[in-house]
Amino acid sequence: MRFLYNLLTYLLLLPYAAYWLVRAVLNKSYRHKLGQRFGAGYPQLNRSIWIHAVSVGEVVAAAPLVRSLRRLYPQYPLLVTTVTPTGAARVAALFGDDVHHAYIPFEMPVAIDAFFSAVNPAITLIMETEIWPNLYHGCGVRNIPLVLVSARISPKSVDSYRKLLPLFRETLSHGIVIAAQSKADAERFLSLGANPARTRVTGNIKFDIELPEGIEERGGNLRKELFPDRPVWIAASTHDKEEGMILDAHLQLLGRHPDLLLILVPRHPDRFQAVLDLVGTTGLSVVSRTEQRPCEPGTQVFFGDTMGEVTLFYAASDLAFVGGSLAPVGGHNLLEPAALGVPIITGPYVFNSQEVVDSFMDKDACCMVADKEELVTAVHDLLIHTDRAREIGTRGLNILHSSRGALKRLLDVIDPLLESQIKPAPLT
Repeated sequence: MRFLYNLLTYLLLLPYAAYWLVRAVLNKSYRHKLGQRFGAGYPQLNRSIWIHAVSVGEVVAAAPLVRSLRRLYPQYPLLVTTVTPTGAARVAALFGDDVHHAYIPFEMPVAIDAFFSAVNPAITLIMETEIWPNLYHGCGVRNIPLVLVSARISPKSVDSYRKLLPLFRETLSHGIVIAAQSKADAERFLSLGANPARTRVTGNIKFDIELPEGIEERGGNLRKELFPDRPVWIAASTHDKEEGMILDAHLQLLGRHPDLLLILVPRHPDRFQAVLDLVGTTGLSVVSRTEQRPCEPGTQVFFGDTMGEVTLFYAASDLAFVGGSLAPVGGHNLLEPAALGVPIITGPYVFNSQEVVDSFMDKDACCMVADKEELVTAVHDLLIHTDRAREIGTRGLNILHSSRGALKRLLDVIDPLLESQIKPAPLT
């Protein structure tokens, strides 16, 4: 099975290379460290702690873990790998020079060997569930402990993995420790061949989110400076097909709330111009963040075309729609606005964080809408029923506080794995 898998990776090399080259031509951010995708140009490190976080959401979720590891093991280099340039930008914004960044290589054995030779991991921590058979195999044959952090797997994914069960079982046989988000996730991994002795339920470290210092005050100041004395709702991390629905909803809402302002923040920066053009076709008056000027009284849309400021925009809003959920993308992180006590609206496509959303829905801590008509109704109701909006925000914040602790449980799993290789610094 491994031979066939490796053969497939080499057969896919040309289309894979063509894909990245085309992306690099169309979007300069994809030219950044392009050679690392193919096994060249990695930082030269000695016994690094390696964390893999696919994109922005995983990087943000990993932030408390990264900071804890930096505090416990400051004498060892810390490497964070991503797949997307937006994830790389978030690494730089959150950690600066405190960590090294690289793009994870394609699954070719030659690229993986070059990666391991350069970065020399002492331990590998994979955020959520990224299954890379050759990377996992590389850790196994080098006796590098590997932990799946906040691991999750959906029932639908189990069915897909069963079709490749021999390869998947081999992948999980290399001493991997699974730190699952829930008991159900742990049981799904066990059904695919995970070792019960190395499978734990530690919870979701996203609940241990750390907000930037002073973010609520900064959000309030931003609001006073750029759009004072107005009701504000945000649609954040939006995707194609969603922005049209959101803008239509906003047009309807302006009929009931003429001074309402929408903060619109697309998920991917390479779509900023296309979405801004879409706003222009609606006739709505718009000011972009990069213009660095206040909104006029008649401005109807504030366009977030910067990186790393979504939390600030949440803090400046009365209520939040979390994107990737009106289109079948799977939804994005509800916990960031929840940590600010902002009432949340989500669409129905939330399979990427189903259990988190279910816990919020069970306690009436967010609103779920099926389409733009229900979105209009939900925003309108929360704007006029401020007590209910405040209660929803408070419930979300309470869920967040009561669900913390996954980070400590995870560190309790990691510490013994590192003990024989790295001596932690004394706690202060």
